Amino acid sequence: MAGCASRCRQGVLKLIQSLQRLVSGTLTKDKTDDELEMTMVCHRPEGLEQLEAQTNFTKQELQILYRGFKNECPSGVVNEETFKHIYAQFFPHGDASMYAHYLFNAFDTTNNGSIKFKDFVMGLSILLRGTLREKLEWTFHLYDINRDGYINREEMTEIVRAIYDMMGKYTYPALKGDVPQQHVDAFFQKMDKNKDGVVTLEEFVIACQEDETMMRSMQLFENVM
Repeated sequence: MAGCASRCRQGVLKLIQSLQRLVSGTLTKDKTDDELEMTMVCHRPEGLEQLEAQTNFTKQELQILYRGFKNECPSGVVNEETFKHIYAQFFPHGDASMYAHYLFNAFDTTNNGSIKFKDFVMGLSILLRGTLREKLEWTFHLYDINRDGYINREEMTEIVRAIYDMMGKYTYPALKGDVPQQHVDAFFQKMDKNKDGVVTLEEFVIACQEDETMMRSMQLFENVM
């Protein structure tokens, strides 16, 4: 069991490396016949043509990404423990566990405790190649922890604290305990236009579009890729 989990972590790390190459434009097809390899994998993803239509990736890119996701992780899914382990490697000086938990839930759109290839690639398509509106909507759902269609102060505070914990003391050597709350107060002052104590999707989108600094703060995950 431990060996399977290790192989899965290695496989997803290979996937992330492929994504980095994809973003930089250096992702190319190798000598392996990807079409043949796709037919030999036990569990194909949902039809490539359908995924190609639903995402901003080409069929070739989907084939390469799927190979990295599936061949090293035969179960075809990534659980939260594995996801946290992988994400922690990007932030060795901090504690990324809580932020990875919230990020995992944002990818796990079916709430079944696992991320399938389709879940992962749909989210990545938005984060890497979606429109500004699509990226902001995805980020809003990340902050909307209880998925009631609103972001309240408690939810934003949890995410902001998780971000500070993840970045660690080396990034913020003079960080004081009340700094995350100060950021939440500043965000809410700009976002909560009608002062009803919650932020709607439209309030979130408008505030981010009007404030570039806030937009960068809200889209931390994109910077990891």
